[in-house]
Amino acid sequence: MITGAASGIGASTARRFVDEGASVVIADLQREAAERLAADLGRAVAATVDVADEADVAAAVDLAVDRFGRLDVMVNNAGIVGAVGRIAETPAAAWSETVSVLLDGVFHGMKHAARVMVPQGSGSIVSLSSIAGVMGGLGPHCYTACKHAVIGLTRSVASELAANGIRVNVVAPGNTATGMTAAAITGDPDAVDEAVEAIAAMSPMKTAGLPRDIADAIVFLASDEARIITGHTLVVDAGQTTNGGSARFHRQSPALLREAGRRELLD
Repeated sequence: MITGAASGIGASTARRFVDEGASVVIADLQREAAERLAADLGRAVAATVDVADEADVAAAVDLAVDRFGRLDVMVNNAGIVGAVGRIAETPAAAWSETVSVLLDGVFHGMKHAARVMVPQGSGSIVSLSSIAGVMGGLGPHCYTACKHAVIGLTRSVASELAANGIRVNVVAPGNTATGMTAAAITGDPDAVDEAVEAIAAMSPMKTAGLPRDIADAIVFLASDEARIITGHTLVVDAGQTTNGGSARFHRQSPALLREAGRRELLD
């Protein structure tokens, strides 16, 4: 099961898992896009899920078990930019809504994956943080706080579930050319090609991260090739965290300020 799987990193991850022979639940608020992707992939089913709503996540996990017989992998990918602005001016309501998606959504995914995986005695949970979760100054305050919290929650849950044969890990992407990033850079979520150029220009490796790069990392951590890796944060950023001043558009871009908080702009 992959949350936020109808577009961007989530959609690329769904394709990679199907390529590896998996069956996938495409869990997303974007119902029509999720259904189109599921139909295209074949070995997939769509579920309309708001990760901030625990009942939605629980129902999608039940769907995975009912349709496919078990749940081997949970990918907590769904996200928004959320609350932006200076700390003294951040509305509490916007802060709470952001936390409900970026942190509560991961908690819901972990909780209901564990509910199924513990009796199985196996499973892999992979959640998406960000390089904003390992450094300061690369994203809005609430986004940064939540992405740090995802790493802490992962390490805590990994400690609990290791004895049950369940691995719990994090992927922390750098700037990746998705619709959300394109909106942050250009103001247009469809201007992904422009985002690729802008990201490459600020990258220490002079190359842009693509959704497939993040999907490859997720699939690796979910696979038997990572069978003794748990509680780990895998940074995938083309060296961006070696040069922390290179990615401040998440905080500074006027386009981001216009688009932030729109729930349809998913990671």
